[in-house]
Amino acid sequence: MERVTFAVRALAAFGIKDLLLTNAAGGINKNFRAGDFMVLTDHINLMGANPLRGAAIPGLPRFVDLTETYDIKLRELLFKAGKITRLKLQRGVYIAVSGPSYESPAEIRAFTKLGADAVGMSTVPEAIVARQCGLRVAAISCITNPAAGIGGKNLSHAEVLETAEKVKTLAAKLLKTFSQLYGDQ
Repeated sequence: MERVTFAVRALAAFGIKDLLLTNAAGGINKNFRAGDFMVLTDHINLMGANPLRGAAIPGLPRFVDLTETYDIKLRELLFKAGKITRLKLQRGVYIAVSGPSYESPAEIRAFTKLGADAVGMSTVPEAIVARQCGLRVAAISCITNPAAGIGGKNLSHAEVLETAEKVKTLAAKLLKTFSQLYGDQ
């Protein structure tokens, strides 16, 4: 976790105030399709680890409130960027697991009952550390595939890469528009 979150701590030390995280995720919500983008409204941490474990860092809170992990104003900017680029953005809860294997259909059914819309293997540790450092956070997932048991076929990393390749231009356009809107604030 220390290695995974090092960049966030470094950015905070250099005075960054806001952070936009991105990831690839499997779609749990049956309304999501491969190639959709989901703005994170909240998360569930099932990674089995927390980046705040271990020695306390002087000057930073030990227990971090995650009630509003994903900043509403930054989310609004993402949705505005989506509207400008004519890209419909989904919204939802991201569940983080340790991986690197994909989840089983039974796990996906359980995650659905927990309220998850997408599943992935990243983002949550970085978001937790960002909040510990006082940063505002926004995050967006590229839904690269239906999660196990949702799409009716076996999962493959090739499918994830193929979808990412198909939507990379849209993603770049969205992120560029977001950064322009952010800069205009």
